[in-house]
Amino acid sequence: MKKTMLAALAATLGVSASLPALAAGEVNIYSYRQPFLIEPILEAFTKETGIQTNVIFAKKGLEARMKAEGENSPADLLLSVDIGKLNGAKLEGVAQPVKNAVLETNIPAQYRDVDGQWFGLTTRARVIYASKERVEQTSITYEELADPKWKGRICTRSGQHVYTIGLIASMIAHKGEEETKTWLEGVKANLARRPTGNDRAQVKSIYAGECDISLGNTYYMGQMQTNDKEPEQKDWAESVRILFPNSEDRGTHVNISGVLLAKYAPNKDNAIKLMEYLASDAAQHLYAEVNFEYPVLESVEPSKLVKSWGSFKADTISLNKIADARTKASELVDIVDFDAGPN
Repeated sequence: MKKTMLAALAATLGVSASLPALAAGEVNIYSYRQPFLIEPILEAFTKETGIQTNVIFAKKGLEARMKAEGENSPADLLLSVDIGKLNGAKLEGVAQPVKNAVLETNIPAQYRDVDGQWFGLTTRARVIYASKERVEQTSITYEELADPKWKGRICTRSGQHVYTIGLIASMIAHKGEEETKTWLEGVKANLARRPTGNDRAQVKSIYAGECDISLGNTYYMGQMQTNDKEPEQKDWAESVRILFPNSEDRGTHVNISGVLLAKYAPNKDNAIKLMEYLASDAAQHLYAEVNFEYPVLESVEPSKLVKSWGSFKADTISLNKIADARTKASELVDIVDFDAGPN
């Protein structure tokens, strides 16, 4: 029955599915993480434990589906790429708390839900990509993005994208709503064009001379630098350097990829074993090498390529506070009409 439900879900959402025959040892995963990013880790888990993994991938709607399925949901775990989706799933009531010594030891408190309903597995920094040709400075702050000296020089993706909302929410957590609104208005005034495209598209715009700096997640640099299928992206990457904002004070904003245990997980014990494995030394090394992300396990170093971008101080504010400010951040984006671009 569960296998049928997983197949039906895949057909309904138009998503990719990996559905091996059901076995005594299995765990069913709903995932916002693209399959190629997690398959090496899941394969290693199966090799070590014998527990099979069944994966459904979708770009949206998984937490709503879990809520609609209720007690009949086949989902054991939800893997996500942003604190917003993890906390949103918690608010939808589709997660259950986990009290686990391995998770609490390996994952720093600021990357865990206060109620134990979601856990960060990797971090990524929200950085500034700066033109090597047209930007001389080697340090910057997020506050500085509102400085008129950057007028017509900033590119970014939509203000309503989850990565942008996370950064704005962090500003609210540190500066309050009014100061963040003023800052956001200043950033909007400095945009080179209407926000559009993904993080890599902003670097392409820098390469093309359309702007001088952009906001982006760190791992996109690794994806561009190693993209043999689209080698032009290597040229984009070569045209910029990474600046880690606020490294001299509170630190650079970081977001997480993470996991939560489904409320009605039918394979709860196996799911918790997988959660423990994802926070283990072995899996954290794989995350570092495959995904160009920063491990949450402090004893595991980033990959050689990631370390080549330089060291930085990460903002230690709890992601719980950032999650609480996300709704207000989204409201501010609309209030200042950020996605309309510069006047």
